[in-house]
Amino acid sequence: MRFKHMNYFIAVAEELHFGRAAERLNMAQPPLSRQIRLFEDELGAVLFDRGRSATRLTPAGKRLLERSRAILRQIEDARNEVRRLGQGAQGRLRIGFVGSATFGILPEIVKTFRAQFPDVDLNLQPMNNAQLHQGLVSRELDAAFSRPALEDTELTARNLVEEDLIVAVPESLGVGQDGFLDLGRLPPTAHVLYPEFPRPSYADLVLQACAAHGIDTSRQVWTMDTHTALSLVAIGEGICIVPESVGSQPRAGVRFCKVRPLLGTTTLALNFRLDERGAHVQNLLQIAQRIARQKPPSVFAA
Repeated sequence: MRFKHMNYFIAVAEELHFGRAAERLNMAQPPLSRQIRLFEDELGAVLFDRGRSATRLTPAGKRLLERSRAILRQIEDARNEVRRLGQGAQGRLRIGFVGSATFGILPEIVKTFRAQFPDVDLNLQPMNNAQLHQGLVSRELDAAFSRPALEDTELTARNLVEEDLIVAVPESLGVGQDGFLDLGRLPPTAHVLYPEFPRPSYADLVLQACAAHGIDTSRQVWTMDTHTALSLVAIGEGICIVPESVGSQPRAGVRFCKVRPLLGTTTLALNFRLDERGAHVQNLLQIAQRIARQKPPSVFAA
């Protein structure tokens, strides 16, 4: 059964007149009549009673008209669904992210994406860099916000935001009136580091920055994520070096301080596979880059 024949049949069935149906289809009547005959021969059923005064549908024709309309509706629905998927308006997008990204631009990115593409199902999964890398390679994730960018020949990364490193200290610790801490005056206390494994990780960036400035990190307290690290700082277990955006949200028991001289920087990146061609990821990238460009120079209030 050809769709062409189905369209011819529906036109005649709705007009119940071969001449009007031919005009509707922008074709001559004799070829239309031949095509309907061929269609009936193919189906092995007479679809029309062709009287001198009128053309009527046979019982077989009536049933075929019902089924044909339903089939064409399904085809049109499928066409629209595929078009919307191709444009990134429907479907699913699996996003992994490091915990510290939730303090920065990630919430605004997600909010904006949901507003522009409300029919796309977002699956958001907090992970460390190693898990993000594995998720992209195994195609269990479509995109990943990491710190720093993931390195793999199968992946590509777009750096979004570069942030200064700041220090989270217990609220009881005194700091200068300007809210800054001199690196030489960091208290002799434990450094809360994360994630504990796998390595290398963000923790190694912190340790390298401290080593470059001669900061003693021999006393170490390890945890798995930013939120737990800040909780340990709040109860006095040590200090924690975090991205500047983490200091944008007040936390009970914790004071966020800029340091001088600058300890170092960290970059939030959006990663995806080199062979990724899906509209969802491209739409996410465009939104993320636009929001990153609009980000103010500093989100940290000393």
